[in-house]
Amino acid sequence: MGSFLGHAAPGFGFLFIGLWHLFNHIRLHALHPNSYTSLPWFPSSKIRYLELFLIMGGCSISVSTELFIGHLLDNDGTIPSTHLRRFEHSSISMSLFIYSSFAIIIDQIGPKAQYGLTQLLGAIAFAQQLLLFHLHSNYHMGVEAQYHMLLQIALFVTLITTFMIIGYPKSFLVSFIRSLSILFQGLWLIVMGLMIWTPALLPKGCFKKLEKDRHVIRCHGDEVLERAKSIVNIQFSWYLMGVTIFAVSLYLALIKIYPEKVEYESLYQIEGREEEPEDVKAQRVATKAKTLRVKDFSS
Repeated sequence: MGSFLGHAAPGFGFLFIGLWHLFNHIRLHALHPNSYTSLPWFPSSKIRYLELFLIMGGCSISVSTELFIGHLLDNDGTIPSTHLRRFEHSSISMSLFIYSSFAIIIDQIGPKAQYGLTQLLGAIAFAQQLLLFHLHSNYHMGVEAQYHMLLQIALFVTLITTFMIIGYPKSFLVSFIRSLSILFQGLWLIVMGLMIWTPALLPKGCFKKLEKDRHVIRCHGDEVLERAKSIVNIQFSWYLMGVTIFAVSLYLALIKIYPEKVEYESLYQIEGREEEPEDVKAQRVATKAKTLRVKDFSS
């Protein structure tokens, strides 16, 4: 991630997935508010696992660029301190790759704990992401540290809401906030890459400097540094307000476009004129599985 592209590429990935989830959760809740159940991922009408394939592809590219470009190891086979951050970044990508691949396997097998296991895998991936960003060996200081600290807030919200969805799968607000936090993660990563790696956009009195084979941001004095941190905080606040306005506006627009439907389970089979959408079918299967588990437990 030590470049603009290193921040922007995963940023666009999170932005797309967050927007995809936000749109589908709103649409699903608008169409079926009474039987709404949150889904860990959304199947596509053309390619069922398109979302998961995209995550796996993006993670594979990320790991390849971090680990297989340049000489990462010393002559004795140890990892030099300047390259530790590459292994940390690739570990985040690998955890998301594991989530995506097992989500496909679990969906194919269809165990009783399918929903909870898939959400748990996602939570573990986000937990590892938060842990590695918090304990980053590429010790960020000053302005960079402020950007990364604020990113961890969005990550923490994603992690907490992912755990909450396991216990409250029918809560639309939890799913809404989770999708919004993923979207905001992506946006903030893009902003970080743009603001940190564009010298003209650095706060007044701050500059980039090469130290120990990496570029860092330094400021002329403590007062300039505190001003720069305050500007980063203001940026975070403004982007958060903008994303909130966008999300609520999207919700209000989509509930008009997708009015509530009268829910007859056999409607698609009786009429035979329309194929059941993949996300609706996935939600119906998940709801049935939970009902069967409750019946088995009670009996």
